[in-house]
Amino acid sequence: MKLVFIRHGQSEYNLANIFTGWLDPKLSLKGHQEAIQAGRDLKAAGITFDQVYTSRLSRAVQTTYHVLEEMDYLYLPVEKSWRLNERHYGALQGLDKAKTAEKYGADQVHIWRRSFDVRPPQAEESQAFDDCYQDLDTSLLLPGESLKDTLERTLPYWQDRIAPDLKAGKNVLVVAHGNSLRSLTKQIEGLDDQAIVDLELATGQPIVYDFDDQLQLINKSIL
Repeated sequence: MKLVFIRHGQSEYNLANIFTGWLDPKLSLKGHQEAIQAGRDLKAAGITFDQVYTSRLSRAVQTTYHVLEEMDYLYLPVEKSWRLNERHYGALQGLDKAKTAEKYGADQVHIWRRSFDVRPPQAEESQAFDDCYQDLDTSLLLPGESLKDTLERTLPYWQDRIAPDLKAGKNVLVVAHGNSLRSLTKQIEGLDDQAIVDLELATGQPIVYDFDDQLQLINKSIL
């Protein structure tokens, strides 16, 4: 069975160097191109899918449908879940990364961005959610998440939805975000807390995992 992770293509806020989190910018022009190329690369590699999962944020959803269109797989079922959303960056959301580093120091910002269990500054008020999050238990969402917190909400989704599909012999595509995918990568690859700090996922680049029927990892490749 194959599992493919794709971090969404470059977003407008990636381009502008802004902390994004649960904010909802669209793809940049480059992001659209990255997503289209990802679909073409997967098709050229002969990889097929049975099930698709993505977050509820526009940049991931746009990437998903670009990939499926290039693969002639627009008919596949796509399940969207807030559990695959990007890590919530708390009070940092919407701030320029460079200016934030000038204010707090590059080392502190690096810790907020890359560490496993350090949370960013907490937002003063809970983020408002529209009707698309009506099934969200907001008590599970902190006003600023560490990667550890993110793993605590992505892991149940892995256990309840993605892993059972793989065990059933399905090939699965997951299109999400740098930190939600890093959290699942830590689980799948058995990375320790320090190793995950150094892991970087490029936008629009398919990561292919092969598993045996016991869901043991056999191989990892990057297209």
